[in-house]
Amino acid sequence: MTDFDAVFLSYDEPMANSLHARVQRTLGGTVKRLHGVHGMRRAYRLCAEVVDREQFFLADGDFAINTEFDPAAVEPLDEDVSMRVWRAVNPVNGLSYGYGGLKLIRRSALREMGQAVDVLAALPGRIEFAKEAAGITRFNQSPFHAWKAGFRECAMLARGSEYGMADDDASQRVEAWTTSRAGEFAAYAAAGAREGVAFTREAARDVKRFDHLNDPSWLQDRFTAAHGDQVVAG
Repeated sequence: MTDFDAVFLSYDEPMANSLHARVQRTLGGTVKRLHGVHGMRRAYRLCAEVVDREQFFLADGDFAINTEFDPAAVEPLDEDVSMRVWRAVNPVNGLSYGYGGLKLIRRSALREMGQAVDVLAALPGRIEFAKEAAGITRFNQSPFHAWKAGFRECAMLARGSEYGMADDDASQRVEAWTTSRAGEFAAYAAAGAREGVAFTREAARDVKRFDHLNDPSWLQDRFTAAHGDQVVAG
């Protein structure tokens, strides 16, 4: 058993049920499930209301945890740290960084979250990035989900990382996303990445348009307009 609560946050991911069971087996105890909440900021804030402890693990609905991950070896967050992020391996381009990774997060930080397109970048306090990978981010579960991941991530990278990432690092990650060739639906991830960069150029003069990146209905409509109805139902 872990000393931390845990929440699995899903929306419409086709593999969410099996990945939730995997996280629960690995972390031990009960991993609470929050599913289908519209609006990413609202969903993250609701996570703070379903846990009983101040610090808890948070896994996204497409996160395949490494079954060797040992929650008993995890140290609590220091007083000035609001979140720790473990790396996740990207299955279509081989990158390994915080995108889609497992998080240890403070309930109080979520309740005080500010405004940012990359929602968790708006937490108060310091954010830590662990060197280790804790699993794989299986966003490539359908053409739409792969496209959406590439579109959102590269739109935010092209806009400028809200975590203070160096421009060179962001450019290298965009390049990797836009040339994705490995794994299922890699071509859709690459297309989404290219279209996300183009969207950032379009939206540069109207920053409110970036709110669309956290609107599932808008993203699905944009995908369908460009690629047809290739969505695999969740």
